[in-house]
Amino acid sequence: MGLIRSMRSRSQRVVQEQEAAECVGVVVGDSMRQSCWANMPQELLREVLLRIEASEDTWPPRKSVVSCAGVCRSWRHITKDIVKTPELSSKITFPISVKQPGPRENLLRCFIKRNRSTQTYYLFLSLTSTLAEDGKFLLAARKCRRPTCTDYIISLDADDMSKGSNSYVGKLRSNFLGTKFTIYDSQLPHTGAKIMKSRSTRLVNLKQVSPKVPTGNYPVAHISYELNVLGSRGPRRMHCVMDSIPATAIEPGGVAPTQTEFSLNNIDMFPSFPFFRSKSNRAENSMSGPLVDQKDGMLVLKNKAPRWHEQLQCWCLNFHGRVTIASVKNFQLVASAENGPAGPEHDKIILQFGKVGKDLFTMDYRYPISAFQAFAICLSSFDTKIACE
Repeated sequence: MGLIRSMRSRSQRVVQEQEAAECVGVVVGDSMRQSCWANMPQELLREVLLRIEASEDTWPPRKSVVSCAGVCRSWRHITKDIVKTPELSSKITFPISVKQPGPRENLLRCFIKRNRSTQTYYLFLSLTSTLAEDGKFLLAARKCRRPTCTDYIISLDADDMSKGSNSYVGKLRSNFLGTKFTIYDSQLPHTGAKIMKSRSTRLVNLKQVSPKVPTGNYPVAHISYELNVLGSRGPRRMHCVMDSIPATAIEPGGVAPTQTEFSLNNIDMFPSFPFFRSKSNRAENSMSGPLVDQKDGMLVLKNKAPRWHEQLQCWCLNFHGRVTIASVKNFQLVASAENGPAGPEHDKIILQFGKVGKDLFTMDYRYPISAFQAFAICLSSFDTKIACE
């Protein structure tokens, strides 16, 4: 135990020293870092890192695992091999985890805080059993009104929610009526995706040149709200088509594409954590899992139909204690049986969202969608729907 504590403190100290050196313009080369820390016996290093990963399973102590990944190249490779995706571990460790599918067996509990004055939204990972008291920051979004649509810019940085930032990870765009939405990812969700033209892209010598900041807009999902004939008294009806996830992903043994690293455009925001660096700039290398084949069909999510409660005189859903305030925004999404008969997998709640305070909402999600996709879907519920209410 003493060795583990010593290694943990050393890994954090190395990262702090590296950050300090970079702040004053001193370049710390890989060779120097390698010579200091890479000479440990691989078996011993793996055993130490395994124990740290197992013992620091919650935030904020889990930052020790992140520190270990930033020590040197050999530490990075072993940590990358040890730390599992949220699908397998039910843990969010690195920033890339928000782009990876959630756990298969349970819902990952999160909550969203809304700031009405600044029109910003913040996603946190729940750290306690209480509804929304303490959390680890994951994502932030800022609402931008335009003449014909509304954009929600989604960022990894709570203080920089601009599309020109290296922390930009995607956006949600609505139509004028607020009934149809498109979720865009800043990087390629799969090799068959189509990139949307961006104002930041320019032509130089008849060749398209993209600037350093991430400018890709890849549609990964489409959300639509149907007309509510009951007005504000009735629940909203949602329909989500996940363009990058095959319908077979919810079946036993089904697999959804999983991003394993950020594109080179985003890497600059992690200067002290080379865990995210890659020598290849091919977007295909940052993906694992199958690609969506149009023949197989895309995953379609629909809101679970609520039941009318005679005594309460309202529409009700069972959120198992995770929602405490009735709201038209509350919803639960399940897989829609678009391509065949419904099975047990179509009864599982993939995403649920509900109100627990004036500006506080819970968000719980599971495989095959990611925290980023779930957050974007929930943001669509905040937008005013002229035609639906």
